[in-house]
Amino acid sequence: MKYGPEGREYKIPGEAAMSILLTWIANSLAICIVAYFLKGVSVASMREAFIAGALLSLINATVRPVLVILTLPLTIVSLGLFYFLVTAFCLWLTAYFVPGFAVHGFLSTVVASILVSVFSTVIHRILATATDRR
Repeated sequence: MKYGPEGREYKIPGEAAMSILLTWIANSLAICIVAYFLKGVSVASMREAFIAGALLSLINATVRPVLVILTLPLTIVSLGLFYFLVTAFCLWLTAYFVPGFAVHGFLSTVVASILVSVFSTVIHRILATATDRR
């Protein structure tokens, strides 16, 4: 990270591209891990997992912020619990568009979205730490 004249943090273009790539890889691996452990999630192959990871990254960057803003009153009233449903919807939307990736059932979708988020965050931090050491 670099700091500008006002002390604000900004990214170098190469760092932004690396962050996008790490997010894609982390989401893809997280989907594979969750599909391995959870019966309600299935991935046909590693290729579909990487396609699903790319699409999930794109949906999380574009659709989810809009949904978060639109559902903010419900999220506040539910003390933040509705945010899990927004995340589950993003995962369901990914499964809808990727033929080799499927999520079966509402509860499986919610649990899978939580697990994908947790695993993706952990994997992303591990990969980011590994690339920072170079």
